[in-house]
Amino acid sequence: MIKRFYNYYISDQRRLARKFKDVLGFVPRNLTLFKLAFYHKSMNSQNMRVDTSNNERLEYLGDAILSTIVAEYLFKKYPTQKEGFLTKMRSKIVKRKTLNKVAESMGLDMILSEYSQGIMSQSMLGNALEALVGAIYIEYGYSKTRNYVIEHILMQHLDVHELEVLDDNYKSLLLEWSQKHGNEVEYKLLSKTKLNKRDRFKVGVNINGKQIAFAEDFNKKSAEQTASSLVLKKLNIKEI
Repeated sequence: MIKRFYNYYISDQRRLARKFKDVLGFVPRNLTLFKLAFYHKSMNSQNMRVDTSNNERLEYLGDAILSTIVAEYLFKKYPTQKEGFLTKMRSKIVKRKTLNKVAESMGLDMILSEYSQGIMSQSMLGNALEALVGAIYIEYGYSKTRNYVIEHILMQHLDVHELEVLDDNYKSLLLEWSQKHGNEVEYKLLSKTKLNKRDRFKVGVNINGKQIAFAEDFNKKSAEQTASSLVLKKLNIKEI
């Protein structure tokens, strides 16, 4: 309590502490740890006073913690559903696209913008959310982290019932359609470039040897999904 009071009212980082309070609903004790959660590897980290200068390790930890919490939450929420449904629902919740939207809804971009150098991509929001969960776990332990994730993230910023009927795995839909109609689908990496120190992938989708669409993203799988959605739209594929 004393440390949080100091961070909020006295510390030279009190402006950041107050931003954490506005966005997250609490003031962290370890501001350095929570700042690290918002440092992407593409950012300039020369002013960081920590051994690891980006949020990758926290993201790794948060990813595992978040997956466990979501699995437990779904297990209790849907007592009669089978393993396949629970697995699919967990995948929908913890996938990058969903986490990006949740992070934006939470206002994490207001903190992330403090440290971003140049373009702040959507995927950086999802990364920061996972890293944030890792930081909360380190500071508060599993029980309080679980309660925070369920009460302040899942219940406030996610419509689980909407996800039940949502199927936005465009690549899977395209492959299923192609198999049904005897078409051959091929994904080709057209280029791999650097933008703001990050890899950027350009992926094309060929149907029976002809390129139908392409897309670019910082994540190869995301580029494939976006390109697949463009193919579905271009070919007017609505139902399988």
